Amino acid sequence: MSVILETQNLRREFGALVAVDDVSVAIEEGSLHSIIGPNGAGKTTFFNLVSGTLKQTAGKVFYKGEDITDLAVHRTIHKGIGRSFQITNIFSNLTVFENVRLACQALGTDSYRLFRSHVKSTEYLDRTHEVLAEVGLTDRAFTLARTLPHGDQRKLELGMILAPDPDVLMLDEPTAGMAAEQVPQLMSLVQSIQEAGSKTVVLVEHNMNVVMSVSDRITVMHQGALLAEGTPAEISADETVQTAYLGALYDEAAGDEGEAS
Repeated sequence: MSVILETQNLRREFGALVAVDDVSVAIEEGSLHSIIGPNGAGKTTFFNLVSGTLKQTAGKVFYKGEDITDLAVHRTIHKGIGRSFQITNIFSNLTVFENVRLACQALGTDSYRLFRSHVKSTEYLDRTHEVLAEVGLTDRAFTLARTLPHGDQRKLELGMILAPDPDVLMLDEPTAGMAAEQVPQLMSLVQSIQEAGSKTVVLVEHNMNVVMSVSDRITVMHQGALLAEGTPAEISADETVQTAYLGALYDEAAGDEGEAS
């Protein structure tokens, strides 16, 4: 496999705090690559740097061999990188259909006419129907987005990311806030979209069962730095990861129990 997305010594400082500490990662095309680590490890900051949401202090980001380090987020989307956020990002007062239709049109040649003459834009309407079918929301097309269950809102957000047909999907905590029984369905959907479209998925996820079951490779971050990288089996067996990451989770759980008692 070839490398589709790569960072070289990526670094971000907030005053004296080093949030991302010279992280170099190579994401293989067509893979599902997870980024994990304890709270405060720098995962979301790393995502923000790669997607252009945040400017780096030092280092480089490459997409298909092209330096995209200084591109704004809307330019990285045009290049083929779609990105979600921890908090669901949808137009709550519009229908499911309109959410996806606007996402389709936003990257079209007439994107400045988002709210005009959209009925004439049959290519956007056709693409909207395709995306809704892809994420399993065809029967919810004319439902107001705000009335959807949280799991379906996550599907809608995924559809909006898929609208311009990106090659890379960057998903930041996609299962956050979801009921346990909804998680397998969403992740199965992500995997089917990845495999059907030969897409690359970069996933930040706190649910270790999800990470271990769906990932081709895993990068572990700790205190802003790259701690380890490998297959799920290699990461599970890594003593350093167990100490730094799994130990931190145990400490957090123990603290929660102490507070509860």
